Amino acid sequence: LAPYRGWFPVISSLCCSNFVYFYTFNSLKAVWVKGQRSTTGKDLVVGFVAGVVNVLLTTPLWVVNTRLKLQGAKFRNEDIVPTNYKGIIDAFHQIIRDEGILALWNGTFPSLLLVFNPAIQFMFYEGLKRQLLKKRMKLSSLDVFIIGALSKAIATTVTYPMQTVQSILRFGRHRLNPENRTLGSLRNVLYLLHQRVKRFGIMGLYKGLEAKLLQTVLTAALMFLVYEKLTAATFTVMGLKSVRKH
Repeated sequence: LAPYRGWFPVISSLCCSNFVYFYTFNSLKAVWVKGQRSTTGKDLVVGFVAGVVNVLLTTPLWVVNTRLKLQGAKFRNEDIVPTNYKGIIDAFHQIIRDEGILALWNGTFPSLLLVFNPAIQFMFYEGLKRQLLKKRMKLSSLDVFIIGALSKAIATTVTYPMQTVQSILRFGRHRLNPENRTLGSLRNVLYLLHQRVKRFGIMGLYKGLEAKLLQTVLTAALMFLVYEKLTAATFTVMGLKSVRKH
């Protein structure tokens, strides 16, 4: 059961995070585009803003999620302090009590840099979608699945080193650069990147990329597929209602 450690907090965090991101992305796009054809540049900007909003609102959930997921794991580093949380609420309580409320936003700086991940993902997704729609009237489920997977694979590969640093900072129970104890600051991000390169080489920045790609690419592909189907179904229902009214 170890691979499924912390599955409930992950699902909770994903639900909240995706809701905030999709809602913000579509709301901003509706206001800015206003019925006109969107462009790659606009998709990137809207995706970036939606990502910033998402990070600021949902980072506490991901901090707790990371702590619960790593709870019970054995670490070689003696500086890491073991934790004992009973659940999501207890984790929130202990973190605020022992480390202060700002600890819930550990890793916010790299997370803000990582808003380029979903921004790049949506930019490629919307771009590939527009290209395919020029050749056909409607996208098939396989089309949506493939372009969703491709867009996420590109975004994950480009931003993976920062995702590694983000995970380390979110866990938080370790000794960082003694000159600066502010978790998530630029100095500590650079410090952690330097330490990883020093210990594992340049390829150490991409350690675990294969597992991350398998997880995120499949998740994103399925998410976009369900998203497109639900959107289409919603518009169909709305269309039928408007026809009945008229």
